[in-house]
Amino acid sequence: MGSDGAAEPGRRRIHEVVLAKIEEQIANGQLRSGDRLPAERDLATELGVSRPAVREAIRVLEAMGTVVQGTGSGPDAGTVLSAVPGAALTHLISLHVMLASIGTADVVRARVALERESSRLAATHATEADHAGLVEHLSAMEDPAITVDEFNDRDTAFHLAIAQASGNALVAELTTALRTAMRPTLLAALRSTPDFRAVAARLADEHRAIHAALRAGDGELAAQRIEAHIDGFYSGAGA
Repeated sequence: MGSDGAAEPGRRRIHEVVLAKIEEQIANGQLRSGDRLPAERDLATELGVSRPAVREAIRVLEAMGTVVQGTGSGPDAGTVLSAVPGAALTHLISLHVMLASIGTADVVRARVALERESSRLAATHATEADHAGLVEHLSAMEDPAITVDEFNDRDTAFHLAIAQASGNALVAELTTALRTAMRPTLLAALRSTPDFRAVAARLADEHRAIHAALRAGDGELAAQRIEAHIDGFYSGAGA
């Protein structure tokens, strides 16, 4: 059998065995974030599979954002388990949104659910540094000279800062993925609005009101305001 053709279906099945073994070792605590996987040859011997099967499994894990591959022979070489899958998750959700397998309405409802929760949590978990970052984004959005692209970037940063301030890493990662996936849609809506300055001023006021609720420690009010803010924008944009 060659390196392709008839060998490929069998290799795919074998690489799934490799993935299952690695997942099992993570589940039982044998492997943890930051651990280095054995060398390709050693892992193949340990699992009783071919090196190409191990290589394919590592590629899948890398695409999933659960491993990082170093190069060379120094301390950064090898394959290391990662607990920061945000970029891979964002990429995956963005592709599904662009392919329309996840509709805009579904993304909006998911955003509302996540951001309501992150607002409730941030109301009690946000630090002074978190509040300072939010104020910085608010001030930038209120600048009369801000461009559409800059406003959208600050808008994104404001929402993600609330998610980060929630103290819930998974909520923050999912919020980041959804907000990033919708960035082109939101940017297009802002660019097409007849009066960008008026829309920007309204959105900035809504952001101020959300932050005021967070600063007051009123999580439920912050959640209500962020839901109205998100729904209002999409309704106005026809999204």
